[in-house]
Amino acid sequence: MIFKRLRADIDAYMERDPAARSRAEVVLCYPGFQALLFYRLARALWRHGWRLSGRIVSHVGRMLTGIEIHPGAKVGDRCVIDHGSAVVIGETSVIGDDVTLYQGVTLGGTSPAIDSRAQADKKRHPTLADGAIVGSGAQILGPITVGEGARVGANAVVTRDIPRGVSAAGIPARVILPRDKKKAKDREFVAYGTPDDLFDPVLRNIDSIRSQLTMLAGRIEELEDRLGQYENPGTERPIENDEEKTDAPAKALRGSRKRGVA
Repeated sequence: MIFKRLRADIDAYMERDPAARSRAEVVLCYPGFQALLFYRLARALWRHGWRLSGRIVSHVGRMLTGIEIHPGAKVGDRCVIDHGSAVVIGETSVIGDDVTLYQGVTLGGTSPAIDSRAQADKKRHPTLADGAIVGSGAQILGPITVGEGARVGANAVVTRDIPRGVSAAGIPARVILPRDKKKAKDREFVAYGTPDDLFDPVLRNIDSIRSQLTMLAGRIEELEDRLGQYENPGTERPIENDEEKTDAPAKALRGSRKRGVA
């Protein structure tokens, strides 16, 4: 049973990582797969009541791979931990099939350290449904659920449930794509959990600045044309508004009175 699952894990790496050129390379050079190997062994010991032995095997795996998977966690088939460094999966975490995790991901708990014994048998860590993708550095905290096929962007902090088939990003994480439920069902695998059509506020600001620069350039050109007309010899300045037209006769009358007094 363990070897069957490990074989499925290897196939998942071959399918989702274009850098994987052979199964031997996955086994020998991928710390994510090696961590899963130690986890599968530790989990078997844990389930049969050999709790301390399971923790020891898990600890050895953490020292060798830099990935910590508690033997009490439940990890499904065809799981991929890509790059893998600093991944932490807590004791009551549940991971479904075909899930992808990237480096620096934490599936952590939020229970207080006070009276920790009372928390021992309670659900404290998240559940990732089948096909979920969690980007690098993301923190998923507490007994929440990330829905089937959902994507969590890099460095997001998730403290609430994420619906199935959507993308979430930010601190705190919020749903950003897609709004349409039909589109949510048809979304494909996206590396690092960040789709290409993700809203980018930086690009939006750049587009806004470009629009304003275009408008200002047109305005400057218009003002230069008007200034050029005034600078031509023999060109009188036109009266621009009704106020100047109204004041013109009064100014002429005042000028004639001044000349008469002089």
